[in-house]
Formats: sequence, structure tokens, C-alpha cells
Amino acid sequence: MEAGFLIVGLGNPGRDYAKTRHNAGFMLVELLAHRWRAEWQLERKFQARLAKTERAGRRVILCEPQTFMNLSGEAVGAVVDFFQLPLANLVVAVDDADLPLGEIRLRPGGSSGGHHGLESVEARLATRDYARLRLGIGRREATRQIAGHVLGRLTAAELAVMVQVLARAADQVDCWLTHGSAKAMNQFNGVVADSTNEGTKQ
Repeated sequence: MEAGFLIVGLGNPGRDYAKTRHNAGFMLVELLAHRWRAEWQLERKFQARLAKTERAGRRVILCEPQTFMNLSGEAVGAVVDFFQLPLANLVVAVDDADLPLGEIRLRPGGSSGGHHGLESVEARLATRDYARLRLGIGRREATRQIAGHVLGRLTAAELAVMVQVLARAADQVDCWLTHGSAKAMNQFNGVVADSTNEGTKQ
């Protein structure tokens, strides 16, 4: 059987973190699970929630690490190892404060950009050579100390934009699965909504 594909959304587990900017990755894989009618199950041996399905004849696993953001690599590495998944078949979705709200960017590799979740994944996998899908959340301060912003809940205006972002990002993941990174990047990377900066100018 062809090797499976793993789509990871990074975030923090628990009700207190639901709908926060830092949980954009969780929001994306939850939308994909809803679209694909995939059932979530808590898999304690992986410290993750998994939802398994098939898309275009491919075995696909959706993953939400339950380790909290800074230890995301523990869950991702455990799933990759157990299912013997090639890193070419892995994409990790994360929030990105350096992209304006309303912009998405898929890349086949690259640095963590200071994102602690990606840092953890890179450390566990010992490589940067895996795809990452960045979901812009913008920033309110010209400083790296933005914990309060990323852990804050999306405003109503931001959430309206994020709904559009997630829909387009979900389409991009579908394209990535069936046609690969190059087409998915060319077709979907960029600004999703015209009102991308409304939520970041407050």
C-alpha cells in the first residue's frame, strides 16, 4: 500500500485555548475532518488526537498534538515513526504572526521563524525538510514579545476573515494531496481576503 499522508495542525489543547490565534492549525485540521467526515479519536500513545480517512485513494491522517505547543514534536514524531510516514508526505499547519491576517503560505521547508511548535517538530524530526502551511494572524506590536496577542481570542472581525482563510487553506491541502506542493503553492499562496488588515489595526 502507498505510504500514508499526515496533516498536522498545531495548537494548544483545552477549552481555554479554543478560537485563539495560536490555534489556527487546530482550526484547519478540524475543518478538514468535518469536510471529510473523519472521526477524531484520542490516541494516548501518540499524545494526540487523530482522524483517519482516505482522499483520492490516499490514506490520510489528521493530527492534533495534545502536548501543548512547545512539545508538539513529541506527538508528531511518534505518529511519523509508528506509521512509517515519509517526510515528503507531511504538512504542518501553524499560525504566523509575521503574515497579515488573511494570508496563507505553503512552503516545502524552511526555518521555524521563531515558532515554538515548529522548533519542537524540527528538533524531534532532526530536519527542516517538511512542508509547513502558515496561516497569517498578524501582530499588534512591533516586537517579538507577542504572547498576549497570539494567545488571545480572535475578534468577531478577525474570525470572519479566518473563516475564509481556513476554507482556502483546506482547498490548498486537498490540492497538495492530489497534485503536490508546487501546484498547491502556485494556486493558493497569497492573500485570501481583501480585509486582511482590519483585525490588526486595533
